[in-house]
Amino acid sequence: MFKKILIANRGEIACRVIKTAKKMGIQTVAVYSDADAGGLHVQMADEAVRIGAAPSSESYLVMDRIVQACLDTGAEAVHPGFGFLSENSEFALALEKAGVVFVGPPVKAIAAMGDKIESKQLAKDANVSTVPGHMDLIEDENHALKISEEIGFPVMIKASAGGGGKGMRVAFDAAGAKEGFLSAKSEAMTSFGDDRIFIEKFIEEPRHIEIQVLGDKHGNVIYLGERECSIQRRHQKVVEEAPSPFLDEATRKAMGEQAVALSKIVDYCSAGTVEFIVDAHKNFFFLEMNTRLQVEHPVTELVTGVDLVEQMLRVAYGEKLSMKQEDVQLKGWSIETRVYAEDPLRGFLPSIGRLTGYTPPAEKDGVRVDTGVFDGAEISMFYDPMIAKLVTYAETREEATEKMLKALDSYYIRGINHNVPFLANVVDHARFRSGELTTNFIAEEYPEGFNAEHMVPGDLTNYLAIGAVATFKREQRAGLISGQSKGKSKPIKKAKYTVLVGDEQHKISVKAKHHGYKVKLAGSKIKLKTDWAIGNALFEAEINGKEVAAQIDVASPRLTVIHNGCEVDMLVVTRRTAELFGYMPEKVVADTSKMLLSPMPGLLVSLAVEAGQSVKAGEPLAVVEAMKMENILKAEKDCVVKAVAANAGESLSVDQLIMEFE
Repeated sequence: MFKKILIANRGEIACRVIKTAKKMGIQTVAVYSDADAGGLHVQMADEAVRIGAAPSSESYLVMDRIVQACLDTGAEAVHPGFGFLSENSEFALALEKAGVVFVGPPVKAIAAMGDKIESKQLAKDANVSTVPGHMDLIEDENHALKISEEIGFPVMIKASAGGGGKGMRVAFDAAGAKEGFLSAKSEAMTSFGDDRIFIEKFIEEPRHIEIQVLGDKHGNVIYLGERECSIQRRHQKVVEEAPSPFLDEATRKAMGEQAVALSKIVDYCSAGTVEFIVDAHKNFFFLEMNTRLQVEHPVTELVTGVDLVEQMLRVAYGEKLSMKQEDVQLKGWSIETRVYAEDPLRGFLPSIGRLTGYTPPAEKDGVRVDTGVFDGAEISMFYDPMIAKLVTYAETREEATEKMLKALDSYYIRGINHNVPFLANVVDHARFRSGELTTNFIAEEYPEGFNAEHMVPGDLTNYLAIGAVATFKREQRAGLISGQSKGKSKPIKKAKYTVLVGDEQHKISVKAKHHGYKVKLAGSKIKLKTDWAIGNALFEAEINGKEVAAQIDVASPRLTVIHNGCEVDMLVVTRRTAELFGYMPEKVVADTSKMLLSPMPGLLVSLAVEAGQSVKAGEPLAVVEAMKMENILKAEKDCVVKAVAANAGESLSVDQLIMEFE
């Protein structure tokens, strides 16, 4: 086996590869940019080499520096992870010329499958079902419109070299086809340096189901079941699971065999994924092949018991697969959620900054956390804003779902905004629980986006009980302080409170019992047991016999209880204090309805209007780029531009004024 490998990546996937390498007794070399000098993957590796400045175009995408790092450290092989150079055939070729093994498929397979147009033709040659579309090059937006009309709306406009949802647009009409073509073309050039575009039929009510394949250098290829990846936002996966709640054994076998046939036509070896679109009648169509490890690979590992990174390393070294197709058995159920540094209440815009508090759930009892950050780490504007992949495993889908909800409740993240509330809301959604998924799930269930209303629970009982008990425990401790006035230093045994939540008032009482607390509110009686200590953000308890996890943020005199994707801000006070609060003045919120504010930190790529110009609702106003994604800011209503306060090319901070309207 290799004695030393280099990981040409960063963040959680670099850490993930290092873990398996260490298990196998292989030394590891990390590479890092200036932004990642203190990164977790740098700390975990045996050696680390600086490869450039913060922008990926000056570091992680500079293949010559990575090749040189291999030569300087004596690394025998390179694991590319995903993203960056993982599907770059020129990089694999450069390593080959330098005598370094690329932990991945042959150059021929990368090139063929990396080109979406060529891969579609190869799929046809291998008798793999494909989606109708136009694979030839497209001249301009008018040509794109003509092709779209011939195929029939809706259509999918995609970058040939695309991936990760970048350079991809869905068009439902003529205007969308033109705008989508130009936008996808621009984004493709920025992200991949290749602006070739193709168009295919967009299948409505589709599921996105992918097959994991594994091949060796001796011609053996097997498939390791499927992953359901239908929960997506802007074509990027949000929740994945294995197996799919939709497939039957016959469809699974047919998809798996087609995936293997496609792999063999390009002499594929290593781990790879063949992605399919599946309609409501279980008809499936080839989408693309990813010639690398997928972000969502952990769910396959958990239901098959196969370490895919280990297999990739063994295959790269020349070993034969140690298993055959009949050896692959799917056991149990696994669900993965992608925890991102983004603000779901602001259209999921990236959130950058320092993690002032970070404690992931404990990795036990079927909970796995693949992360690349730590308490105090910086979420940089230069890279993908992923914090971690949170994965749960259980015997059934229902049990895996419950574990996921508790794990999300236990995920403590502060300092930046994150999407944990959204993930919890999705996983707890009745439609998700029933398994009735399509790639339109988020668009259909959150048509107005994710907003504050989604974070308001229907039943406040647990939140009120937790808030009251937390307050009661603080008052109990206060009673133990020495030197107080006579009669004030005795620990309290019971208390009556009024809990103010918005305009609502809830009367509640708490009584200490030797086995926990007895809580009464609105005619309900609650038995609550907890070992929670004052100062801990995580509040774990047993409420009426059910295990519950919540988080408590204290901003005296208020506190916020976070549970099940919802946040309840409350004030727990005496009955008399509650009466007095009715006399407090209300804070007036500033009016920003006539301003366009930057919804995220990023680059102001362009301005589409100028002062004095009249614009109609829906017209583009500006384009802001962040995390390699272009975001078009459009007018919400008809208006006149009063003044423009920012210039194209300027770096914007969140909520920075871009323009004002009359």
